Amino acid sequence: MTVKVGIVMDPIESISFKKDSSLAMLWAAQRKGWELWYMEQKDLYLRDGKVLAKMAPLSVDMNPDNFFERGEYQVEELSSLDVVLMRKDPPFDNEFIYTTHLLEIAAAEGNTLMVNRPQALRDYNEKIFATHFPECCPPVLVTRRDDLLRDFHAEYKDVIFKPLDGMGGTSIFRIQEEGVNLGVIIETLTKFGTETIMAQKYLPEIVDGDKRILLVNGEAVPYGLSRIPTNGETRGNLAVGGRGEGRPLTDREKWIAEQVGPTLKAQGILFAGLDVIGDYLTEVNVTSPTCIRELDDQFGLDIGMDLMNVIEAKLKP
Repeated sequence: MTVKVGIVMDPIESISFKKDSSLAMLWAAQRKGWELWYMEQKDLYLRDGKVLAKMAPLSVDMNPDNFFERGEYQVEELSSLDVVLMRKDPPFDNEFIYTTHLLEIAAAEGNTLMVNRPQALRDYNEKIFATHFPECCPPVLVTRRDDLLRDFHAEYKDVIFKPLDGMGGTSIFRIQEEGVNLGVIIETLTKFGTETIMAQKYLPEIVDGDKRILLVNGEAVPYGLSRIPTNGETRGNLAVGGRGEGRPLTDREKWIAEQVGPTLKAQGILFAGLDVIGDYLTEVNVTSPTCIRELDDQFGLDIGMDLMNVIEAKLKP
């Protein structure tokens, strides 16, 4: 059958040909013979109860010097598409929330499959989502109160403070026992007690990597990407210079994925990324998880096609 696949993403000119996971999904969809349609957040709008989009036909190639061709833009109802891949990177701001509302209205107009489900994108903050599985998590606190954050530091001595809306390792602070700059870090992250943040016990296993585990329709890919910090860093994120090394999942990591997977599946989250340090789950990424390309390259996988096969099964009557 002819399948029309739309993607909402950051400007395609700005993505990394070598690493971008959305590109892996587009390659897989095109190999199935499906039509690709490209749009950005700004191209979606609502008029008289209908969600419309200025979208362009797209073709993708494996040539790093010319990896896409975009046709002429045209205005279509979003519900004319069979599938929409929501792959806009954070920040998770008001514009992101508004986009999920538009996607949800479009889904209700017809039978368009949204990946991931817009309400789930809106409801599940990636850092707080992990706390839905306390048996998998390290000691954690979510608050904007100065006294509670200070008490948490006093109890665990070595902690991580981070904003709830960050990505790529931005604004993550480690505060050790001496508490150097504790006050100013709390003031900066909470904006003087007006914004809620997360505190987490520091996990020394970070030196061996922060492992990204990808789940397709609630099932874990058997290998994860350990993002190993550079010297002097406490963050393994690739965006801040971490080195990616693929490794098989441990028994503990498989167990964590088994705890989280059924909830993801039930909530219509077809593609997600778990972040695990040592024995502990630290985040559940649902907006635009990455690391497909690295795992595909290192282990001969085709994770994008795995996702397209799940989508195809859901589209069949």
